[in-house]
Amino acid sequence: MRGRTRRAILAAAAFVLARNRSATLADIAEAAGVGRSTLHRYFSDREELINAVVEDSLTVISQSIDEAALDQGPPAEAMRRLVAAMLDVADRLMFLWGDPRVLEAFEKPASDEEGAKPTAPVPDLIERGQAEGVFDPEVSADWIQNVLWAVVYTGVEQVDKGLIPRHGVYATVVRTFENGIRLRDS
Repeated sequence: MRGRTRRAILAAAAFVLARNRSATLADIAEAAGVGRSTLHRYFSDREELINAVVEDSLTVISQSIDEAALDQGPPAEAMRRLVAAMLDVADRLMFLWGDPRVLEAFEKPASDEEGAKPTAPVPDLIERGQAEGVFDPEVSADWIQNVLWAVVYTGVEQVDKGLIPRHGVYATVVRTFENGIRLRDS
């Protein structure tokens, strides 16, 4: 029960803070369906809660990416699974991307203790797709990744504003990412 309550508070905090950075602990407690005293039993103050939401969000997103199995199957299919995985954790993305300062204390090191570059599943997928002729090799993997994040974020934002139905955002994001915005000749 205790773990479930903590997870509910963290999920509610990501949802609420993604939409209102100045939300109070009372707002978050209400969204989580707990009292303020319960929230304070888990997190003594706002800073502790925000740090926990950042850590938890990074873990949730990482798990979502891992479950998408980006190293399996054709690159285009893996990229579509990645889009679906990112849309599944949309509140976490909105929370993390909504304020660039929120991640400052959580930057990952460039290498592990042996000096090897850590695995990066999204750039690895993009580079694999470029090598297989699926993704444009004339733009950098970093550019493609940033465009992907921008399109996913835009889709999430459009759903949140009620401009795209939740059930239609996946197709819109994939179509925009894969085809761009130019209408193709028949």
